[in-house]
Amino acid sequence: QRAGCLQRCLGRRLRPAPSAHRASRAVRRDFQRREPYNYLQVAFFQLKKLDQAVSAAHTFFVANPQHLQMREDIEKYRRMSGVKSDSFQDLEATPHWESYETGVQHYDADEYLQAVARLEESLSEALSALEECRALCEGPWEDEDEEEKMQPGLYEAIAAHYIQVLKCRQQCVLEIATKPGRISATEDFIPSHLDLLQFAYSQVGNQTLAAECAASYLLFYPTDEPMLEKMKEYRTELGEDAAVTARQSIQHYVQRSLMEKKLIYYAVEHLGETFNDPDLWTPDELIPENLKQKHREDQEKQKRETLDVEEREKRGPLPFEGIVVTMDSQQMNGTQRVVFDRVLTESECKDLLRLTKAAGEAGDGYRERRSPHTPHERFEALTVLKAMQLAQNGDVEWRDAKLLLQASEKSRKIIESYFTPGKKLHFSFTHLVCRRAVDGEQEGRMDLSHPVHADNCLLDPEGQECWKEPPAYVYRDYSGILYLNDDFQGGGLFFTEMDTVTVTAEVRPKCGRLVAFSSGQENPHGVWAVSRGRRCAIALWYTHSQEHAEQDRVKAEELMEQRAVEQDQPGGEQHQGAARRSRSSPAPRAPSRASKPAGQGQKPGLHGEQHPKVLRARDEF
Repeated sequence: QRAGCLQRCLGRRLRPAPSAHRASRAVRRDFQRREPYNYLQVAFFQLKKLDQAVSAAHTFFVANPQHLQMREDIEKYRRMSGVKSDSFQDLEATPHWESYETGVQHYDADEYLQAVARLEESLSEALSALEECRALCEGPWEDEDEEEKMQPGLYEAIAAHYIQVLKCRQQCVLEIATKPGRISATEDFIPSHLDLLQFAYSQVGNQTLAAECAASYLLFYPTDEPMLEKMKEYRTELGEDAAVTARQSIQHYVQRSLMEKKLIYYAVEHLGETFNDPDLWTPDELIPENLKQKHREDQEKQKRETLDVEEREKRGPLPFEGIVVTMDSQQMNGTQRVVFDRVLTESECKDLLRLTKAAGEAGDGYRERRSPHTPHERFEALTVLKAMQLAQNGDVEWRDAKLLLQASEKSRKIIESYFTPGKKLHFSFTHLVCRRAVDGEQEGRMDLSHPVHADNCLLDPEGQECWKEPPAYVYRDYSGILYLNDDFQGGGLFFTEMDTVTVTAEVRPKCGRLVAFSSGQENPHGVWAVSRGRRCAIALWYTHSQEHAEQDRVKAEELMEQRAVEQDQPGGEQHQGAARRSRSSPAPRAPSRASKPAGQGQKPGLHGEQHPKVLRARDEF
C-alpha cells in the first residue's frame, strides 16, 4: 500500500514512469553543494539580471566559502553600482540555523526571554528538517560496486537495503547540525538546545519548562551530574508531587534513534556492515562486545591527545616573556598549526624593514624583480649571509643585519619549544622576503601571491596525495613566517584541505606575528594576492636533520663573530664606523640608537651593543 501511494505521488509530481526521473548520486551531490547556483549566477549575469545573479552567487558562496573564483566574483558584485545590498541573500537558507544563531546571540547577551523564543523555533524547525531528511532516505538501493559483486538473495537484499536506509536516517542529524559552508557538524545539536533552554527558562522564572527541558536532556545523558543536580533543585522548587516529564517529541526522537542503532549494530556484528555513529550520547551497552574494544581504543587515542595537550601546558611558559598564543591547531581547524603574537616590537619591525630598504638601494644581488609566482607583484629577498655581507661592505647597518639573525633564532626557539621540546630543530633556510603590488596591474587580477603548496612534498590535489620526493625539500619538518608589517592590502596566509580550494583557516599579517606549522601534507597553504602596498616577512624553514642545516647561516654567524672580535680590539669600533661612512655616505650619519652613549639609559632588547660584554650570534639569548 505504501509503495502504491509513493508511485501515485511520484506520478503526479514527475508524470508517468517516475523511476526514469530519479537523480543519480552525482547529481544529488551537486545539488547538496549548490552547484546549480554557480551556473545560474553566470547565466543571470549574461542576461544582465544583476540582482538575480547576485542572489545566486551569494547562495552558492554561503555553502562554498572556500571557492576562490566565487570569492572574487562576490567582491566584484559588491563594487558594482547597480547592485542592491539586499540582493545578497541565501535562497537556500535553513530556518533552524538562523533561529539557532540568533537565539545563541541573545543567550550570550543575557537576553533570556528572546533566547527562549528563538531557540524553541530552532528546535522545532530542526526536528521538522530531520523528518524531511529521513523521508528522503527511503530511496532506491544504491551500490557503487553492484556489477562487481554477486547479487544478494532475497533476505540479504532486504537487510542490506534496510540497513542502508537506517544508516542514512542516523546521519540526518549531522546534516541538520552542519551549517552551510562548514565541514563538520555542531556536536550534540539537539541536546545542546535543551541544555540552553533549561538555563534560559530558569533565568526568566519558568521553572516548569526548565525542569521539562532538563528531563529531556537527561534522556540523552542520564548520568550527567550537573543536570541531575539541577533536576533536584527544580523538583524542590516545584514540589515533590509535581509531575516532571521529558517532552513527548524528544522521547520519541530518542526511543526511535536507539531502536535504529540497535538494528544497525546487529548488522555490524553479524552481517559485516560498518557504521560511524553520529551521536556522542549512544549508550555503551548498545555497542556489541566485539566492537567495544575498538571503541575503547578510540577513547584511549582521544585521551592520549588530551594528555599531550596537558603535557604541553605543563612545560611552562614559552622561552620568552610577553609572547602569547593567539590561535592553536583547534582554532585553525587543522593539526600542528599555531599563531604567536608579540615576537617582535614595533621598533624591531621598523629596523628590519629599514634593512630591506637599505639592501634594495645597495643593489648587489638584491634588486627588485618580478615575483616567480605572479606577474602582478615585485619580489625582493635577502638571506642572512647576504645581509652580513652587505653590513661588512657598509651598505647596511650591522645592528640591523644582526637583528635578522637574532629574530630568526628567537623564532626557532619558540617553535622548537612548542612543537618539539627536547628535540633540536636546525635552520633549513632563512629568507627575508618582500612582495610589492605592481601599480596599474591589479585590475581584474585572479591569481594568488603564492599558489597553494606544501613545504616538503609535491601536492597532487586531484589524487589527494602529496609526493615526498625531489624537487620537494623532503627534509623540512617545520615552517614559520614572522611578519614585519600590515600596511598593505591582501597578502594573508591561508590553509586548505588537500584539494587546495577548501580554505580551513586564515592568518592576517601584522608586526611581530609568527605563524608556525608542520611542513607536510597536513598543512597545504598559500598567500592571497597583495593588491596594494608592500608585504614583508621572514620566511623560516626548519629540519631535524643536522646534515641539511643551513650553511649560509653558519657563514653568517662566523662573520658576526669576526665583527665581535674586531669590536673587542682597541679602536675597532671607530675604524669600522669610519669604513662604513666612507662607503655609504660622504656625510656622517646621525647616531642611531645602537651608537648612543651608555649613559642615556637605553633599555636592553634584541640590540646587544649597550651591554658591557658583546653578545655573540650563538648565545645572544
